Amino acid sequence: MWQQLLKHREALLGGVILLLILIIGSRVPAFVSPGNLVEMFNDTAILIILALGQMMVLLTKGIDLSMAANLALTGMIVALINFHHPDVPIWSLLLLATLLGLVMGMINGLLVWKLGIPAIVVTLGTMSIYRGIIFLLSGGSWVNANQMSASFLGLPRASVLGMPVLSWCAVAALFVVGYFLRYSRTGRALYTAGGNATAAYYTGINAGKMQFVSFCLSGALAGFCGYLWISRFAVAYVDVANGFELQVVAACVIGGISTMGGTGRVLGCLFGALFLGVINNALPVIGVSPFWQMAISGAVIVIAVLLNERGNKRKGRLILRDAALARQKQAVKS
Repeated sequence: MWQQLLKHREALLGGVILLLILIIGSRVPAFVSPGNLVEMFNDTAILIILALGQMMVLLTKGIDLSMAANLALTGMIVALINFHHPDVPIWSLLLLATLLGLVMGMINGLLVWKLGIPAIVVTLGTMSIYRGIIFLLSGGSWVNANQMSASFLGLPRASVLGMPVLSWCAVAALFVVGYFLRYSRTGRALYTAGGNATAAYYTGINAGKMQFVSFCLSGALAGFCGYLWISRFAVAYVDVANGFELQVVAACVIGGISTMGGTGRVLGCLFGALFLGVINNALPVIGVSPFWQMAISGAVIVIAVLLNERGNKRKGRLILRDAALARQKQAVKS
């Protein structure tokens, strides 16, 4: 039963999301209006992009807890540049944010790859360092909407074919990451490195190097989201997106990306993020207390982890059973 559930996890999760939307819509019809659904997807867009980055790290048996701090630091830097030099082109700020995020991801990857420090320890440390740098740069002060240029604030809100640019960024990220993981040699190597390090070694894949690559990609996506977050919410300060990294990990786990590495798909990552987006938007609409919202989200995460681990154990038992049967047959023949 567990194997069947995991096999059709994306379809099951998609059905649950649709059911939730219909149930809430039956109580609050405005919730299922096209405009609200587009806005709800737009609210989830940054979570989707960050979850894609986190997914690539999880595939290699790593974890990146510095993503939100990376986002906050790159967002503060581009906000300060825009404040002091409002004539700097927005595309260059977006590129700068992405490159700065890439550099921070490289730092994480090098510490994990070359020094062999566990990823959770490295990213917890760099998370605090990045937050500290934000305080040093800003002096603890905020950069508000009235200190940002209209073009800086306007890009994510601009509408293209009925959807904001922010939403299109999430759609583009889904296609690019999906293509990369499915068809590129490096993308497939990420799965191999996390799923079976021994097999990866014998096929010439350096598992440590693949972890480094995954951290670089995760950092670049976090930096990219740094500009998107600040321009969308029109404020930059030390605690921007504080704790959001847990939402990102939760989206991946709910979507079926295994924390043990080597397992997960982009579609599951998307549905995991959308599930949290629907929960976060729907529960306040029906008057559920914020404390219950946290409890419900936590319960869903625990159930998702149990499903993932149950599937891994079942798979391991089947492998051991098949190996034992093979040894018995060989003994009978001899």
